Amino acid sequence: MGISGVARWKASERIAYELLVSQGFKVLEKHKKILINNIEVGEVDFIVEDRNGERYAAEVKAGKVDITGIRQAYVNALLLKMKPLIICKGYADDNAKELARELGVKVIQLSDIFLVESEELEIIVREVVEDVLINYLTYMISEPPQLTKEYEGIIEAILASPNPHEASRRLKTDVDALFKKIDELRRLGIVPRWAKKYTSIKNSLQLLKVKKELFGLMKELLCELRELREKM
Repeated sequence: MGISGVARWKASERIAYELLVSQGFKVLEKHKKILINNIEVGEVDFIVEDRNGERYAAEVKAGKVDITGIRQAYVNALLLKMKPLIICKGYADDNAKELARELGVKVIQLSDIFLVESEELEIIVREVVEDVLINYLTYMISEPPQLTKEYEGIIEAILASPNPHEASRRLKTDVDALFKKIDELRRLGIVPRWAKKYTSIKNSLQLLKVKKELFGLMKELLCELRELREKM
């Protein structure tokens, strides 16, 4: 699953923030603007302070840092009268490493596994959670369908059973027949299409029960409001 440059950068910044804190740095400011005569000439990702009270202008690189990145971090820190610090996945080449040593630029190196896998995992997890929330919310706000007695019996059997075999036994049928009925419920919109596993089907039907109660209460409230308006 690919991620955009912006998403990769934001994830890298969050990871860098957590790393700085875990190593004892105090984050004083984010996205510090560098001004000369009230004209913005640059920006530093973090202003941090170590345990000894020494302040650093910290730059975050999503990849490896090259000579240009070393120079930028050094100049920005110089303008802010602080020490330069870079968080990255290592040096682009030996020239960058030598320049960092010569200029006194502190470099915290992160492994490729940490930055790539952590940031991609973070984004993947967030997207999955968002999809799940959207699916459930969409299902909850849609009006509940009318159910026949047969479908109500199937739903009650599923809600009362920990697995499809138990639900089939309650309905005095077999598992294949049960899932054919579940497919019918899915086509009618009673079971959402994203609910594939038995546990997901059961959870969605539990939500359906709650939804029906909520919609019933809302209808009662609307009727009461109409009656009040008619009496006024």
